[in-house]
Amino acid sequence: MRNTFFTVFIFIILFSSCTPVLQKDLLKSGTFDINPADLRQDASQYMGNLYILGGIIAKTTVRDEGTIIEALYVPVTSRGYLKDNEPSNWRFLALYKGKEFLDPIIFDEKREITIAGEFKGTRKGMIDEIEYDFPLFEIQEIHLWEETRDRDLYYYPEYYPPVFFRYRPYYPSYPYYYWWYY
Repeated sequence: MRNTFFTVFIFIILFSSCTPVLQKDLLKSGTFDINPADLRQDASQYMGNLYILGGIIAKTTVRDEGTIIEALYVPVTSRGYLKDNEPSNWRFLALYKGKEFLDPIIFDEKREITIAGEFKGTRKGMIDEIEYDFPLFEIQEIHLWEETRDRDLYYYPEYYPPVFFRYRPYYPSYPYYYWWYY
């Protein structure tokens, strides 16, 4: 009985960790490889195509037409997960026309997203004081990744053990290391 339970538990853990982040039919019909130069030069050729994009949010604004997310493009895997490599050097706009709006406090700067969006053309905008042609995608589905927090470089325990555990004189380097760090 225990072996069966353990096997089922491991099976569930392994296969639930590999689930796609967006609907499977969107992932199958969407295009993952995007060349921003092609989208800007001949936008009419790519209009209406579905793309799967990852991004790091730069700004979220709510307007009458819907919520507009400006994001820095990050490539995604075939399951919609963000790739670990560096983000590219181009931005896009994602327009959400849902019944509700996407709250700018939740969809805040530096949050990561994956979207399935239909290409609608380009839109002129500003990045600081520079004019920029943004590719515009209408969101079919969006996934907001959990917020990552910056970690301290050094770990400080919340409590200190008794004095006789603190100092280990047989470590030759300074500062002296404590046994609970290893």
